[in-house]
Formats: sequence, C-alpha cells, structure tokens
Amino acid sequence: MLGAIVEAFADHGINFAPATDFVPELLVKHGIIVGRAVSHGQMKDIEFGWQLAFEMGRLDVGQSVAVKGRAVLAVEAVEGTDECIRRAGTLCPAGKFTVVKIAKPQQDMRFDVPTIGVGTLRTMQQAGGQVLAVEADRTILLDREKVIQFAQQHGICIVAVRDGKANEANQVRAA
Repeated sequence: MLGAIVEAFADHGINFAPATDFVPELLVKHGIIVGRAVSHGQMKDIEFGWQLAFEMGRLDVGQSVAVKGRAVLAVEAVEGTDECIRRAGTLCPAGKFTVVKIAKPQQDMRFDVPTIGVGTLRTMQQAGGQVLAVEADRTILLDREKVIQFAQQHGICIVAVRDGKANEANQVRAA
C-alpha cells in the first residue's frame, strides 16, 4: 500500500527519501557498541544467525533470529522482535543466547528501518539473551546513552556487523 502511495506522489514530482539520509548519526557504526569482545562461539552464532536472518528476510518473514550453539531458538515473524526474544528465553532457560537483527535484503529504508533501544535490551535481559548483533549502517539505535548504560548494567554485548562477519566487528570499537 505504501508503495502505491509513494508512486502516486512520484507521479506528481514528490519523492520520498529515507529519514536516515537526514540523520545518519542515528545509524549504528561498525564494531562493538558496548560490552566485551564476543567469544569464538558467539562469533559463530552471529555468523550462523546472520545467514538465517538474511534468508528469512529474503522470504519476507522477519528481521531477527535467536541462536545458541548454532541451534535456532526462535525466528521473528509478524509478532516482532521482542516476542521472538521472549520465545527464545522460554525455549532456552539457561539463557546466554545471541540475537541477530538485520534489514531484509529488500527492506524499504524509507519506511521501515530496523531499530533497537532500551526496550529491546530489557526484553533480552528478562529472557536471558547475552549478545545482540545488528547490521551496521542499517540499524537505528534509540537513546544511545541509555542503551549503553542498560547493557553495561546487565552484561549485554551489542555489536554492529557488516555482511555477517562478526570477527571483523569484534576488532573495532564503534564510535
């Protein structure tokens, strides 16, 4: 529906651009945002989760997956990221799982940009999640200082990754 509206406006010379073109500082930069470097096992989970999230996004299913030990705990669908995380916590009461959230390959960044904030972290903390990997340069971080403070208080690592390469992100502190 939004696509049809955008096309109708374009027919009259009005074009829409992603809001992030005007406030790029909202997008997370590549590297560790908060927390320690991720372990080798967590890197493998991020890489595995990235491939899965990419495929689920390609199929227009969802943006997030939760994994532990390269086992899929939960895949986001219409219910959203928080419910995906809660389901992972229910299925993995031991916690310490990894959540990967990326933009769909066909994501229309004008209207729907992957976003994280304190609410996402609160859900992770309650469910037992330990690592949140997001897509660098394509994810909005709301209330950065509050997110960093919350993550530090609860031992949650947030890392921004490009192309699923967790090792590269693990070597950089995001600005």
